[in-house]
Amino acid sequence: MKISESWLREWVNPEIGTDELVAQLTMAGLEVDAVESVAGDFSGVIVGEIVGCEQHPDADKLRVCQVAGLEGLSQVVCGAPNARVGIKIPFATIGAKLPEFEIKKAKLRGIESFGMLCGQTELKAGDDDSGVWELPADAPVGVNLREYLNLDDKLIEVDLTPNRSDCLSVKGIAREVGVLNRAPVTAPAIPAVSATIDDTFPVHLEAGYACSRYAGRVIRNIDISRPSPAWLQDKLVRSGLRSIDAVVDVTNYVLLELGQPMHAFDLARLNGAIHVRLAHQGESLVLLDGQEVKLNADTMVIADKSAALAIAGVMGGKASAVSETTRDIFLESAFFNPLAIAGRARSYGLHTDSSHRFERGVDYELQVDAIERATQLLLEIVGGDAGPLICASNEHLPQTREVTLRKARILSGLSLEMADEEVVDILSRLGMKLKSQSAEGWTFNIPSYRFDISIEADLLEELARVYGYNRLPTRSLAAPMDIEAHPEAKIGLPALRKQLIARGYQEAITYSFIEPKLSALFDPAIVPVTLRNPISADMAVMRTSLMPGLVTVLRNNLNRQQNRVRLFESGLRFVPAADGLRQESMLAGLIYGNRSPESWANAAELVDFFDLKGDVESLLALTGDQQAFEFRPEAQVALHPGQTAGIYRDGEWQGVIGALHPSLQQQLDLPQAVYLFEIRLSALLSARIPTFASLSRFPEVRRDLAVLVDRALSAEVLLTAVKSQAGEQLIDLKIFDVYMGKGIDPHRKSVAMGLTFQHPSRTLNEDEINASIDSIVRYLEVNFSATLR
Repeated sequence: MKISESWLREWVNPEIGTDELVAQLTMAGLEVDAVESVAGDFSGVIVGEIVGCEQHPDADKLRVCQVAGLEGLSQVVCGAPNARVGIKIPFATIGAKLPEFEIKKAKLRGIESFGMLCGQTELKAGDDDSGVWELPADAPVGVNLREYLNLDDKLIEVDLTPNRSDCLSVKGIAREVGVLNRAPVTAPAIPAVSATIDDTFPVHLEAGYACSRYAGRVIRNIDISRPSPAWLQDKLVRSGLRSIDAVVDVTNYVLLELGQPMHAFDLARLNGAIHVRLAHQGESLVLLDGQEVKLNADTMVIADKSAALAIAGVMGGKASAVSETTRDIFLESAFFNPLAIAGRARSYGLHTDSSHRFERGVDYELQVDAIERATQLLLEIVGGDAGPLICASNEHLPQTREVTLRKARILSGLSLEMADEEVVDILSRLGMKLKSQSAEGWTFNIPSYRFDISIEADLLEELARVYGYNRLPTRSLAAPMDIEAHPEAKIGLPALRKQLIARGYQEAITYSFIEPKLSALFDPAIVPVTLRNPISADMAVMRTSLMPGLVTVLRNNLNRQQNRVRLFESGLRFVPAADGLRQESMLAGLIYGNRSPESWANAAELVDFFDLKGDVESLLALTGDQQAFEFRPEAQVALHPGQTAGIYRDGEWQGVIGALHPSLQQQLDLPQAVYLFEIRLSALLSARIPTFASLSRFPEVRRDLAVLVDRALSAEVLLTAVKSQAGEQLIDLKIFDVYMGKGIDPHRKSVAMGLTFQHPSRTLNEDEINASIDSIVRYLEVNFSATLR
C-alpha cells in the first residue's frame, strides 16, 4: 500500500522525522519497501498565469507568452501545445534550479525568454509530458509551487503481510503510529447525514454467511459534471489511483482513508431491488474494464431483479456504472466473508483494490461510517439529496471475540516482566477493551478490525511489537537435553543409503502417486487407492510398489542417453487390506546396462541377476545376521518367472528380487534386461549384536566334495543339508563350481563344494574329518539320490 506522509500526518503527527517514522513502522511489523519524494529536487518555481500568448514569428511550434508571477510581466518562449491565455502554470524564473538543469536568460529564434513554463516530467512530479502543467484555476499567482502543492511530501510504500488487513488504510496506519508514539489520532468527524428525501432501495441478502451486512443509500439530483477538488485528486494520485469522476473518486477516497471498499450504481439502471446472491453457472457480466466474463456458481454477485450487476467484492459491471448522464445513485458498502471472496478475483484474471482488502478481511463494523463519510463528501462536491441509510444484516455477522492473556506467559514468551499497567495500556491503545482482570492475567475484547488476533500468542506478539523487538532481552536457550540412545541392534536408513551409494547407486525420489495403467502392469491383482483430486491423469492412484516409479526414472534416463543406470529409493507403498490401508516403508533398487563403467580396462558385459543379488546381500550383511535370510524361487506378474526370488527372514516374506518380465520390458520399450529388488525396510533395520569369539590357534582342514544331484535342486537346500550333517567343527562352506554338460546325465548337475573344518582347542584328526564327510555323503544319497563324482 502506498500512502503520502502529509495525509498520514493529518491524522497523527508525532514529533519525529520521516526516517524515524519509517523505522518505527518496519520494526512494528509493517515493513516499508520504499520512500520516495512526490517531486524532484527543484527551487525557484512559482505559480504563474499566462496573460498573453502570441505565435512566435519565426517558429511554428513556439509561442511567446506573457506570464504574471513576479512583479510585472515576464516574457517566456514556450513550445507546449496547450499554452494559452488564462491558465495557471508552474513558472521557473531566472536562476531556478530544476532537477536536471538551471534556468538562465535565453534567446530562442531571436526572441528573448526570461524563464520556463514547466511540465510535470520536467519537475519530476508526474508522468504527463503532453504539455505545460495546468494548475487549478484558483491557484494563487506568485506563491512558491512546492509550498502550494505540498511537493515536499514523501510517499511511503508499506508491504503488509496478509494478516494485517487493518492497516490497508490511512486510518489503520495512523492508529499504529499513534500507538507507537503515544500520540493522539485525529480522525475526521463523520456525523450522520440527515435524510432530505424518503427514497430508499430495497436490499435482500441471499448468500448466507458470505455476506452478513450490506448498507446503502439513495442520493438524487447530483451534478456529476462537477470535478473532484484538487486536494482529493492529489491524495488519490499520490496513492497510485487516477481521478475519474467525483463519485468514483469519493468511493476510492473512502477506501484509502477508512479501508472500506465501496461502489456506486446508477439508480436509473437498477431494476426492482438489490439481491446479494450466488451467480448462476455461466451467467454473463460485462465488467467496468469492458471484459465479459462467464460467472461460476461459487461467485457471489450483486444483482437486481433482472441480472447480475457486479462481482461482489471485486468489480462492478459496466451496465449499471455511473456515467456523465447519471443524476441519481445508489451508494453501497458491505461486509463479505473473506473465505467467500478469496480466489474469486484470480479465477477471472483480476486483482483489484477491493478484492485485495476483502480477501484479507474488512472491519465488519465500518460499513455505516463509510456510507456516512462518502455521503458527506458527495453532498459537498456534487450536491444532491440524500435518502435514509438502510442496513441489512443476518445472523452470520461475526461476533466479538475474547482472548485471555496470562502474566506468566509474558515472562516465558518474552523473557520480560512487564508492569500490569503497561500491558493494559499497550493493548488498550491498540483497540483491545479490557473485560476482566485477575491475579493470573487479563481478558480482552478484540476489536472488529483485528481479524488476526484469536489466541493468547497473538496478544503476546502485539506486546512485543509495541514494546519494541529491539528492547526485548536476549538470552541463550536452556533446556535439559538427554543424549539419545543409539542401540546397536538398530540400523539407520542412512547406513543403507551409504552402502548402496558405495556400490554405484544413486538415490531417486519419486511421487507416491502413479499412472493407473502403470500400476496395473506391476500389480494387476491389487486395486490401488484412487485420488479424488489428482495433480494430473498420470498421477491418479497411490503406488502399491516402488518399482513402477524407479522404472519410470530409468526410462527418463535412457531418453537422455544414460545407458548405465543404478537407482534406489526408500519410501512408502500403499496397499489396500481387509483391515484398511496398509502403509509400508520399503527400500527398492534397480540396475540396468553394463556391469562396469565404460573403460579400456573393463569388458562390455551386461548386468545379470547375480549382480543385483550381490548388492542385496551386501545390505543383508549389514544386519550381522545374514544367515537368517534366504532366497526362495517365486513368481510375480511383473518379474521374469525363471529369475525371481522371494527374500525371507526367519521364514517370513520380506521382499522380492528378479528381472523385469520380458513382455513388460517390451511394453515399456526397454531394449535390455532390467533387474529390480524391493524389500521391507523393517527387515533391514534390526541387527544382531556381534559377540566376541576367540580365534582358534589350530590349523584348518579343507575337504572338497563334488556330487551329482538333480538339476532342480536349489543350492540353498543342498547347503542346508550339508551343514546339518557336517557337525560343529564346520566353519566355512561354499560352492566353487557347478557343471552341466558333456559326460553328465542331462537331468543332473555336478556341484563342487569346499568344506573347511577347525576345532577351537585342538587339531582335528583324519578320522574325525572322514566321519563328517561320510555322514554328509550318506545323507545326500538317501535324501537327494546324490552320487559322488
